[in-house]
Amino acid sequence: MNNMNLNNIKQIEKLDSGHVAESISFLPLQIRDALKQAEKFKFFSADKKIKQIVLAGMGGSNLGARIIASVFKTELKIPIIIEAGYEVPDFVDQNTLFIISSYSGSTEEPLSTFAEAKKRGAKIIGLTSAGEENKLAELAAAENFPCFIFDAGKNISSQPRLGLGYAVVSLLVILKKIGVLKIDFAEISKAADFLDIANQKLALKNKLFNPAKKMAQEIFGRQAVLIGGEFLEGNLHALRNQFCENSKNFADYLVLPDMNHYAIEGLKNPADNRDNLIFIFLESDLYHLRIEKRLALTREIVKKNKIKIFSHKLSGQTKLIQSFEMLNFGSWLTFYLAMLNEVDPSLIKSVDWFKNKLS
Repeated sequence: MNNMNLNNIKQIEKLDSGHVAESISFLPLQIRDALKQAEKFKFFSADKKIKQIVLAGMGGSNLGARIIASVFKTELKIPIIIEAGYEVPDFVDQNTLFIISSYSGSTEEPLSTFAEAKKRGAKIIGLTSAGEENKLAELAAAENFPCFIFDAGKNISSQPRLGLGYAVVSLLVILKKIGVLKIDFAEISKAADFLDIANQKLALKNKLFNPAKKMAQEIFGRQAVLIGGEFLEGNLHALRNQFCENSKNFADYLVLPDMNHYAIEGLKNPADNRDNLIFIFLESDLYHLRIEKRLALTREIVKKNKIKIFSHKLSGQTKLIQSFEMLNFGSWLTFYLAMLNEVDPSLIKSVDWFKNKLS
Protein backbone atom coordinates (compact mmCIF):
# COMPACT_ATOMS: atom_id res chain seq x y z
CA MET A 1 0.00 0.00 0.00
CA ASN A 2 1.05 3.59 -0.58
CA ASN A 3 -0.40 7.05 -0.17
CA MET A 4 0.58 8.42 -3.57
CA ASN A 5 -2.15 9.54 -5.97
CA LEU A 6 -0.72 9.67 -9.50
CA ASN A 7 -3.27 12.34 -10.42
CA ASN A 8 -2.25 14.61 -7.56
CA ILE A 9 0.18 16.90 -9.36
CA LYS A 10 1.04 18.98 -6.29
CA GLN A 11 1.92 15.85 -4.31
CA ILE A 12 4.09 14.59 -7.17
CA GLU A 13 5.87 17.91 -7.72
CA LYS A 14 6.77 17.99 -4.02
CA LEU A 15 8.52 14.62 -4.29
CA ASP A 16 10.12 15.34 -7.68
CA SER A 17 12.77 17.76 -6.43
CA GLY A 18 14.98 17.39 -9.52
CA HIS A 19 12.22 18.21 -12.03
CA VAL A 20 12.49 14.76 -13.61
CA ALA A 21 8.97 14.93 -15.06
CA GLU A 22 9.90 18.12 -16.88
CA SER A 23 13.07 16.56 -18.31
CA ILE A 24 11.04 13.58 -19.54
CA SER A 25 8.45 15.83 -21.18
CA PHE A 26 11.31 17.66 -22.91
CA LEU A 27 12.54 14.55 -24.79
CA PRO A 28 11.17 15.77 -28.15
CA LEU A 29 12.77 19.18 -27.49
CA GLN A 30 16.05 17.45 -26.66
CA ILE A 31 15.93 15.64 -30.01
CA ARG A 32 15.37 18.86 -31.96
CA ASP A 33 17.95 20.77 -29.92
CA ALA A 34 20.61 18.08 -30.34
CA LEU A 35 19.96 17.84 -34.08
CA LYS A 36 20.36 21.60 -34.48
CA GLN A 37 23.59 21.67 -32.45
CA ALA A 38 25.19 18.59 -34.02
CA GLU A 39 24.46 19.62 -37.61
CA LYS A 40 26.72 22.67 -37.12
CA PHE A 41 29.64 20.70 -35.72
CA LYS A 42 32.47 19.63 -38.02
CA PHE A 43 33.98 16.15 -37.77
CA PHE A 44 36.62 14.45 -39.82
CA SER A 45 35.47 12.13 -42.60
CA ALA A 46 36.16 8.49 -41.93
CA ASP A 47 38.26 6.65 -44.46
CA LYS A 48 37.60 3.10 -45.63
CA LYS A 49 40.17 1.71 -43.18
CA ILE A 50 37.88 2.09 -40.14
CA LYS A 51 36.80 -1.44 -39.25
CA GLN A 52 35.00 -0.93 -35.93
CA ILE A 53 33.69 1.65 -33.49
CA VAL A 54 34.39 1.39 -29.77
CA LEU A 55 32.49 3.62 -27.37
CA ALA A 56 33.98 3.91 -23.90
CA GLY A 57 31.27 5.04 -21.50
CA MET A 58 29.48 4.09 -18.31
CA GLY A 59 25.83 3.91 -17.23
CA GLY A 60 23.71 6.59 -18.88
CA SER A 61 26.64 7.67 -21.06
CA ASN A 62 26.61 4.44 -23.05
CA LEU A 63 22.85 4.04 -23.44
CA GLY A 64 22.70 6.06 -26.65
CA ALA A 65 25.27 3.79 -28.30
CA ARG A 66 23.42 0.67 -27.16
CA ILE A 67 20.17 1.96 -28.63
CA ILE A 68 21.79 2.91 -31.95
CA ALA A 69 23.67 -0.39 -32.24
CA SER A 70 20.36 -2.26 -31.87
CA VAL A 71 18.16 -0.04 -34.04
CA PHE A 72 20.67 0.08 -36.91
CA LYS A 73 22.09 -3.42 -36.52
CA THR A 74 21.17 -4.39 -40.08
CA GLU A 75 22.29 -1.06 -41.57
CA LEU A 76 25.66 -0.49 -39.89
CA LYS A 77 28.54 -1.70 -42.04
CA ILE A 78 30.91 -1.90 -39.07
CA PRO A 79 30.19 -2.96 -35.47
CA ILE A 80 29.72 -0.71 -32.45
CA ILE A 81 31.29 -2.20 -29.32
CA ILE A 82 30.56 -0.82 -25.85
CA GLU A 83 33.48 -0.70 -23.41
CA ALA A 84 31.97 -0.15 -19.96
CA GLY A 85 35.14 -0.27 -17.91
CA TYR A 86 38.82 0.64 -17.70
CA GLU A 87 40.19 -1.66 -20.39
CA VAL A 88 40.83 -1.08 -24.08
CA PRO A 89 40.08 -4.19 -26.17
CA ASP A 90 43.13 -5.73 -27.83
CA PHE A 91 41.71 -5.27 -31.33
CA VAL A 92 41.66 -1.46 -31.01
CA ASP A 93 44.17 -0.05 -33.52
CA GLN A 94 44.57 2.61 -36.19
CA ASN A 95 41.47 1.19 -37.91
CA THR A 96 39.26 1.92 -34.88
CA LEU A 97 37.03 4.92 -34.24
CA PHE A 98 37.28 5.32 -30.45
CA ILE A 99 34.54 7.46 -28.87
CA ILE A 100 35.04 8.58 -25.28
CA SER A 101 31.58 9.33 -23.89
CA SER A 102 30.96 10.98 -20.53
CA TYR A 103 27.88 13.11 -19.95
CA SER A 104 29.53 14.90 -17.02
CA GLY A 105 32.99 14.83 -18.59
CA SER A 106 34.50 13.47 -15.38
CA THR A 107 33.74 9.73 -15.43
CA GLU A 108 36.95 7.99 -14.49
CA GLU A 109 36.59 4.77 -16.50
CA PRO A 110 36.28 6.22 -20.03
CA LEU A 111 38.84 8.95 -19.28
CA SER A 112 41.32 6.28 -18.25
CA THR A 113 41.12 4.63 -21.69
CA PHE A 114 42.44 7.64 -23.59
CA ALA A 115 46.17 7.03 -23.21
CA GLU A 116 45.98 3.45 -24.42
CA ALA A 117 43.62 4.28 -27.31
CA LYS A 118 46.01 7.04 -28.39
CA LYS A 119 48.99 4.68 -28.12
CA ARG A 120 47.21 2.23 -30.43
CA GLY A 121 46.70 4.95 -33.04
CA ALA A 122 42.90 4.93 -32.86
CA LYS A 123 40.88 7.84 -34.24
CA ILE A 124 39.44 9.46 -31.12
CA ILE A 125 36.30 11.56 -30.63
CA GLY A 126 34.88 12.92 -27.36
CA LEU A 127 31.18 13.22 -26.54
CA THR A 128 30.06 15.22 -23.50
CA SER A 129 27.74 17.92 -22.19
CA ALA A 130 28.71 21.51 -21.53
CA GLY A 131 29.62 22.35 -17.95
CA GLU A 132 32.29 23.54 -15.60
CA GLU A 133 35.35 21.41 -14.79
CA ASN A 134 34.75 19.10 -17.74
CA LYS A 135 37.87 16.92 -17.80
CA LEU A 136 36.99 15.31 -21.14
CA ALA A 137 36.63 18.68 -22.86
CA GLU A 138 39.92 19.81 -21.33
CA LEU A 139 41.62 16.61 -22.47
CA ALA A 140 40.30 17.03 -26.01
CA ALA A 141 41.59 20.60 -26.16
CA ALA A 142 45.01 19.58 -24.80
CA GLU A 143 45.38 16.55 -27.05
CA ASN A 144 43.74 18.14 -30.10
CA PHE A 145 41.05 15.55 -30.86
CA PRO A 146 37.44 16.40 -31.89
CA CYS A 147 34.96 16.64 -29.04
CA PHE A 148 31.27 17.36 -29.48
CA ILE A 149 30.18 19.33 -26.42
CA PHE A 150 26.40 19.65 -26.46
CA ASP A 151 24.43 22.14 -24.41
CA ALA A 152 21.92 19.95 -22.56
CA GLY A 153 19.63 22.82 -21.61
CA LYS A 154 16.48 20.76 -22.10
CA ASN A 155 17.58 18.23 -19.47
CA ILE A 156 17.08 20.30 -16.37
CA SER A 157 17.45 17.25 -14.12
CA SER A 158 21.12 17.01 -15.24
CA GLN A 159 20.86 13.21 -15.06
CA PRO A 160 22.43 11.40 -18.09
CA ARG A 161 19.63 8.81 -18.25
CA LEU A 162 17.14 11.66 -18.73
CA GLY A 163 19.14 13.41 -21.45
CA LEU A 164 19.06 10.58 -23.99
CA GLY A 165 17.59 12.80 -26.67
CA TYR A 166 20.99 14.49 -26.71
CA ALA A 167 22.99 11.27 -26.42
CA VAL A 168 21.21 9.35 -29.17
CA VAL A 169 20.89 12.19 -31.69
CA SER A 170 24.42 13.51 -31.15
CA LEU A 171 25.88 10.08 -31.81
CA LEU A 172 23.63 9.55 -34.83
CA VAL A 173 24.86 12.78 -36.37
CA ILE A 174 28.49 11.90 -35.61
CA LEU A 175 28.10 8.54 -37.35
CA LYS A 176 26.42 10.15 -40.33
CA LYS A 177 28.99 12.92 -40.68
CA ILE A 178 31.95 10.58 -40.58
CA GLY A 179 30.29 8.37 -43.17
CA VAL A 180 29.54 5.11 -41.36
CA LEU A 181 25.74 5.40 -41.14
CA LYS A 182 23.14 6.62 -43.60
CA ILE A 183 20.20 8.30 -41.91
CA ASP A 184 17.72 10.94 -42.99
CA PHE A 185 17.56 13.81 -40.50
CA ALA A 186 13.87 14.12 -41.41
CA GLU A 187 13.21 10.78 -39.70
CA ILE A 188 14.77 12.11 -36.50
CA SER A 189 12.47 15.14 -36.68
CA LYS A 190 9.47 12.86 -37.25
CA ALA A 191 10.37 11.00 -34.06
CA ALA A 192 10.18 14.26 -32.12
CA ASP A 193 6.79 15.04 -33.68
CA PHE A 194 5.57 11.56 -32.74
CA LEU A 195 6.58 12.11 -29.10
CA ASP A 196 4.75 15.44 -28.95
CA ILE A 197 1.53 13.53 -29.57
CA ALA A 198 2.45 10.57 -27.34
CA ASN A 199 3.08 12.86 -24.37
CA GLN A 200 -0.50 14.06 -24.47
CA LYS A 201 -1.45 10.63 -23.08
CA LEU A 202 1.57 10.00 -20.88
CA ALA A 203 2.27 13.31 -19.16
CA LEU A 204 1.21 14.26 -15.63
CA LYS A 205 -1.71 16.40 -16.71
CA ASN A 206 -3.55 13.47 -18.32
CA LYS A 207 -5.76 12.27 -15.48
CA LEU A 208 -8.00 10.04 -17.58
CA PHE A 209 -6.51 6.92 -19.20
CA ASN A 210 -2.76 7.15 -18.95
CA PRO A 211 -1.09 3.84 -19.99
CA ALA A 212 2.17 4.64 -18.19
CA LYS A 213 0.34 5.30 -14.92
CA LYS A 214 -1.69 2.11 -15.35
CA MET A 215 1.37 -0.07 -15.94
CA ALA A 216 3.19 1.50 -12.98
CA GLN A 217 0.28 0.54 -10.75
CA GLU A 218 0.46 -3.05 -12.07
CA ILE A 219 4.21 -3.23 -11.42
CA PHE A 220 4.17 -1.66 -7.94
CA GLY A 221 5.55 -4.06 -5.34
CA ARG A 222 7.10 -6.44 -7.88
CA GLN A 223 10.36 -6.96 -9.77
CA ALA A 224 9.88 -6.28 -13.48
CA VAL A 225 11.35 -8.62 -16.08
CA LEU A 226 11.39 -6.92 -19.48
CA ILE A 227 10.91 -9.07 -22.60
CA GLY A 228 11.68 -7.96 -26.15
CA GLY A 229 14.19 -8.42 -28.90
CA GLU A 230 15.98 -7.37 -32.07
CA PHE A 231 16.03 -3.60 -32.58
CA LEU A 232 14.69 -2.94 -29.07
CA GLU A 233 17.52 -4.69 -27.20
CA GLY A 234 19.27 -1.38 -26.49
CA ASN A 235 15.99 0.03 -25.19
CA LEU A 236 15.61 -2.93 -22.84
CA HIS A 237 19.01 -2.10 -21.38
CA ALA A 238 18.09 1.59 -21.04
CA LEU A 239 14.75 0.80 -19.41
CA ARG A 240 16.40 -1.51 -16.87
CA ASN A 241 18.71 1.39 -16.02
CA GLN A 242 15.76 3.71 -15.48
CA PHE A 243 13.87 1.21 -13.33
CA CYS A 244 16.86 0.98 -11.02
CA GLU A 245 17.78 4.68 -10.95
CA ASN A 246 14.43 6.44 -11.40
CA SER A 247 12.16 4.05 -9.51
CA LYS A 248 14.70 2.56 -7.07
CA ASN A 249 13.03 -0.68 -8.16
CA PHE A 250 15.12 -3.65 -9.26
CA ALA A 251 14.43 -4.93 -12.78
CA ASP A 252 16.10 -7.05 -15.43
CA TYR A 253 15.55 -7.97 -19.06
CA LEU A 254 15.59 -11.04 -21.30
CA VAL A 255 16.14 -10.96 -25.05
CA LEU A 256 14.28 -12.99 -27.68
CA PRO A 257 15.01 -15.45 -29.20
CA ASP A 258 17.96 -16.37 -26.95
CA MET A 259 15.91 -16.46 -23.74
CA ASN A 260 13.74 -19.24 -25.20
CA HIS A 261 16.77 -21.51 -25.10
CA TYR A 262 17.30 -21.27 -21.34
CA ALA A 263 15.26 -18.78 -19.26
CA ILE A 264 11.83 -20.38 -19.57
CA GLU A 265 13.02 -23.40 -17.58
CA GLY A 266 13.77 -21.22 -14.58
CA LEU A 267 10.29 -19.83 -14.01
CA LYS A 268 9.08 -22.52 -11.62
CA ASN A 269 11.43 -21.67 -8.78
CA PRO A 270 11.67 -20.01 -6.35
CA ALA A 271 8.03 -20.72 -5.60
CA ASP A 272 7.35 -17.05 -4.78
CA ASN A 273 8.11 -15.97 -8.37
CA ARG A 274 4.37 -15.68 -8.92
CA ASP A 275 4.12 -13.21 -6.04
CA ASN A 276 7.26 -11.16 -6.73
CA LEU A 277 7.69 -10.99 -10.52
CA ILE A 278 5.87 -9.27 -13.35
CA PHE A 279 6.84 -9.88 -16.97
CA ILE A 280 6.54 -6.85 -19.27
CA PHE A 281 6.23 -7.82 -22.94
CA LEU A 282 7.26 -5.14 -25.45
CA GLU A 283 5.41 -5.81 -28.69
CA SER A 284 6.03 -4.47 -32.19
CA ASP A 285 4.80 -5.16 -35.71
CA LEU A 286 8.36 -4.45 -36.87
CA TYR A 287 9.75 -7.61 -35.28
CA HIS A 288 10.67 -10.59 -37.45
CA LEU A 289 7.57 -12.80 -37.79
CA ARG A 290 9.27 -15.60 -35.87
CA ILE A 291 10.00 -13.21 -33.00
CA GLU A 292 6.31 -12.27 -32.88
CA LYS A 293 5.39 -15.95 -32.62
CA ARG A 294 8.04 -16.51 -29.95
CA LEU A 295 6.68 -13.55 -27.99
CA ALA A 296 3.20 -15.10 -27.98
CA LEU A 297 4.48 -18.54 -26.96
CA THR A 298 6.67 -17.07 -24.24
CA ARG A 299 3.65 -15.26 -22.86
CA GLU A 300 1.79 -18.60 -22.69
CA ILE A 301 4.61 -20.22 -20.73
CA VAL A 302 4.76 -17.33 -18.25
CA LYS A 303 0.98 -17.60 -17.76
CA LYS A 304 1.27 -21.34 -17.13
CA ASN A 305 3.69 -20.53 -14.32
CA LYS A 306 1.08 -18.15 -12.87
CA ILE A 307 3.41 -15.14 -13.09
CA LYS A 308 1.76 -11.78 -13.67
CA ILE A 309 2.18 -10.30 -17.16
CA PHE A 310 1.59 -6.97 -18.85
CA SER A 311 2.06 -6.01 -22.50
CA HIS A 312 2.82 -2.75 -24.25
CA LYS A 313 2.44 -2.39 -28.03
CA LEU A 314 4.53 0.16 -29.92
CA SER A 315 2.97 1.95 -32.89
CA GLY A 316 5.68 4.08 -34.55
CA GLN A 317 6.21 3.60 -38.30
CA THR A 318 9.99 2.98 -38.18
CA LYS A 319 12.42 1.23 -35.87
CA LEU A 320 13.99 4.55 -34.85
CA ILE A 321 10.63 6.11 -34.03
CA GLN A 322 9.58 3.04 -32.04
CA SER A 323 12.88 3.16 -30.18
CA PHE A 324 12.25 6.77 -29.13
CA GLU A 325 8.64 5.83 -28.38
CA MET A 326 9.84 3.09 -26.02
CA LEU A 327 12.38 5.39 -24.42
CA ASN A 328 9.71 8.00 -23.79
CA PHE A 329 7.16 5.52 -22.45
CA GLY A 330 9.75 3.86 -20.21
CA SER A 331 10.84 7.19 -18.78
CA TRP A 332 7.27 8.05 -17.78
CA LEU A 333 6.62 4.52 -16.53
CA THR A 334 9.61 4.53 -14.19
CA PHE A 335 8.82 8.06 -13.05
CA TYR A 336 5.31 7.03 -11.99
CA LEU A 337 6.67 3.90 -10.30
CA ALA A 338 9.06 6.15 -8.37
CA MET A 339 6.05 8.13 -7.18
CA LEU A 340 4.30 4.93 -6.04
CA ASN A 341 7.51 3.87 -4.28
CA GLU A 342 7.52 7.37 -2.70
CA VAL A 343 11.10 8.10 -3.74
CA ASP A 344 12.66 11.10 -5.45
CA PRO A 345 13.57 9.90 -8.98
CA SER A 346 16.38 12.44 -9.35
CA LEU A 347 18.44 11.21 -6.42
CA ILE A 348 20.94 8.36 -6.81
CA LYS A 349 22.31 8.21 -3.28
CA SER A 350 23.91 4.76 -3.55
CA VAL A 351 25.69 5.62 -6.79
CA ASP A 352 26.90 8.94 -5.36
CA TRP A 353 28.09 7.22 -2.17
CA PHE A 354 30.00 4.68 -4.25
CA LYS A 355 31.70 7.36 -6.35
CA ASN A 356 32.70 9.31 -3.25
CA LYS A 357 34.22 6.23 -1.65
CA LEU A 358 36.26 5.58 -4.80
CA SER A 359 37.62 9.12 -5.02
